Amino acid sequence: MRLTRQTNYAIRILMYCATNRGRLSRIKDIAAANQASELFMFKILQPLVEAGMIETVRGRNGGIRLGRPAAAISLRRVVELTEDNFILAECFESGSVDCPLIDNCRLNSALRKALEAFLSVLDEYTIGDLIGDNSFMRRRLGLADFDEPIAAAS
Repeated sequence: MRLTRQTNYAIRILMYCATNRGRLSRIKDIAAANQASELFMFKILQPLVEAGMIETVRGRNGGIRLGRPAAAISLRRVVELTEDNFILAECFESGSVDCPLIDNCRLNSALRKALEAFLSVLDEYTIGDLIGDNSFMRRRLGLADFDEPIAAAS
């Protein structure tokens, strides 16, 4: 199974905000840190806001921040939110399937079990687990150290 770019960048947005710990983050800065377009990042942001993972603050000095603690955002939930489907084989689709074995095939059962195992492992990890106390990540994302004063948003 391969996760989409949307899922990859949704996780990156959440990691950035978690690493920025309570400070407001700007999509412009997140996009630059991840070498992605702002438009693509805005597209990904909407489902995260609707799910309460991200909250927005409007205004001149506005931005985004986590809508709940990083330790409360499971990777499984992010993946389920951002992936369009989990069709691993044609027989996962409802409706017409051109397989003569569909009624007695064990492949579908095995793939469903594998998918649930994949999602169960993701459920064991949170955004908080991914960022930890990682000063390298803060530097790589261009975020100030906690001891530095917070610069006013421009």
